[in-house]
Amino acid sequence: MSSQSRLLVIIALIGALRVSLLAAERPNIVFILADDMGWNNLACYGSDLHETPNLDRLAEQGVRFTDAYSASPVCSPTRAALLTGKSPARLQMTIWREGAAQGQGNRPLSVKALDSLPIEHQTIAEVLRDAGYYTAHVGKWHVGRPEGYPQTHGFRVNVGGTLWGAPETYFYPYSEELADYFESWRYVPDLEPGKKGDYLTDRLTDKALEIIDAHQDRPFFLNLWYHSVHTPVEGKPEFVEKYQNKIQETNPSVHRNPYLAAMVESMDQNVGRIMDRLDSLGLSENTILIFNSDNGGYIGSGKRHPEIPVTNNAPLRSGKGSCYEGGIRVPLIVRAPGVAKGEVCRTPVYSCDFFPTLLGMCGLSDQATQAIDGVDITPALRDPTETLARDALHFYYPHYYSTTKPVSSIREGDWKLLHYFEDKKLELYRLGEDLSESKECSQVYPAVAARLRERLQTWLLDVGAQLPYPSTH
Repeated sequence: MSSQSRLLVIIALIGALRVSLLAAERPNIVFILADDMGWNNLACYGSDLHETPNLDRLAEQGVRFTDAYSASPVCSPTRAALLTGKSPARLQMTIWREGAAQGQGNRPLSVKALDSLPIEHQTIAEVLRDAGYYTAHVGKWHVGRPEGYPQTHGFRVNVGGTLWGAPETYFYPYSEELADYFESWRYVPDLEPGKKGDYLTDRLTDKALEIIDAHQDRPFFLNLWYHSVHTPVEGKPEFVEKYQNKIQETNPSVHRNPYLAAMVESMDQNVGRIMDRLDSLGLSENTILIFNSDNGGYIGSGKRHPEIPVTNNAPLRSGKGSCYEGGIRVPLIVRAPGVAKGEVCRTPVYSCDFFPTLLGMCGLSDQATQAIDGVDITPALRDPTETLARDALHFYYPHYYSTTKPVSSIREGDWKLLHYFEDKKLELYRLGEDLSESKECSQVYPAVAARLRERLQTWLLDVGAQLPYPSTH
């Protein structure tokens, strides 16, 4: 080996050692993402039925946000935004994967949307991996086709992540020979061997705990994205019976689905398992632990229990698919080194903020190489009364759903404007005094509506949003 070659090897070794030493000082990250978990589905958010002692405990140890939003009212766009810090409109991923791939049928308006996150977008996992983190994804993916699976976006390991958005069933083997819920057969890989009665949320947590145990001596980023509480709504029989009895005894006014309640309790138990393992390994004080949801609660009914709505997001209006509060306002709890404990933050934040926030908390802000739409919310985490360097949030769902027609929306302070593309209708609300969005006031404040409409239009142009156009049938 020549002297120049030896020098290059030495430089490379020094660089690797420096990365390793710096990484050793950085916090671990566990990001737990629920699916279709409505804003009011946890006890600490006011549920009158669901029991969530572990998530309530997490809120007591960190910061609970009252005004956290998903970047989209449906799953795939929010997940892509969370990974990249970019809005779904900028990514041109504005509908769930199958909806983008197959289209939405005979509708007045159409819009082009990507069904897979292009690999040229920098992700939080790529930055962390290159900084020496062990990066692992466990659970639902739904961000693209196989060529866009977690491994192509910075994760060293992928357990269970596929192109599908939900399992055929939550009980082993998580598929059925004669599929009755989805049109085609589905499965969840990487969970073998299993046994009859295994529950998917439990098994994903088992895998997550194995990863924590195996990599406790180096910084890790565990991306734990549960399928719960997405349909099919299936809970463990003993929990279902518990909540059936509780409903009969207490007659709660909002939540009345024992199957969903059972799913929520199972998820809470598994969040508790993660918290307990971090405690037992002495990792809690140096781990960023986040609980969030990809969109608001689904208010339709599932095939398994069509007699009862999946959930009720009251006092929020509507649910999944809609840009009303019920479709985009979600639970968010953050526990991390140096943040407030047991505090409530009312500052509006959303999915795109995780990218800059996590990089900042890990000392890696300078590694972001692409423009993003989120801001670092660390000031609000340290002091929940702090404001952020942003005065508006934007939302874009140019598609159809049972709860909406193509729509864009902006929240500025307490003002909330929705603009519908079919009929150009504007709706204006003051959330501070009308959380339920029941008092439309665009005629009372026409100047505010016009200003917000112009601001929303400017944002759509700035991010290069694909606008809906008349369909040809």
